[in-house]
Amino acid sequence: MAVIDLPGFVADLKDHAVDHGFHVHDERHFVESYSLRQNWEVDLHPEEGCEGPVDLYLSLAVNPRVILGFEDAVLARDDEEDPPDEFHVSLSFTWALPPLHRAPDLLVLATELAGVGGPDLPLEVSAIDSYPAATDAPETSLRVVASLSLSLLNIRAGNEVTCELLDRCLGVSRFLLGKAPDWLDA
Repeated sequence: MAVIDLPGFVADLKDHAVDHGFHVHDERHFVESYSLRQNWEVDLHPEEGCEGPVDLYLSLAVNPRVILGFEDAVLARDDEEDPPDEFHVSLSFTWALPPLHRAPDLLVLATELAGVGGPDLPLEVSAIDSYPAATDAPETSLRVVASLSLSLLNIRAGNEVTCELLDRCLGVSRFLLGKAPDWLDA
């Protein structure tokens, strides 16, 4: 018997995201054949952004050694006693926009997004310039990433991804949706 249900957690997380104004488009589950690492990816965006340029990718990365260590720790204890809270998996939210005609000032954007994400959702803002041909102008793509460490103990108890966290992600999505038309206009 498994001591934790990660596929169920991902399914619940998708339902929870829908309850907070997101629309889920796709889900993928990868298992590496050699290491048995697992990764769940979910494509979603705010309901009002179905036709919009902002994509949001939710990704849960799971190391099998962490899961096995957690199972061993749970099975080594009494039914009423929890193991130490030292087993974690990685959850990331990645917002991506298509190539922008007018790239924002990244420092200003990072500062504005810090206010939207707050201290519980640390955001990393980056941009990549690519050159389709040597004579072409650069195309700037924008990416915003929030990486969180989730406790398996809290996932097992059903307490890990809060309503506030999803509301902040929705706020970041809506902020980017509001700014995107200015960045995409030629």
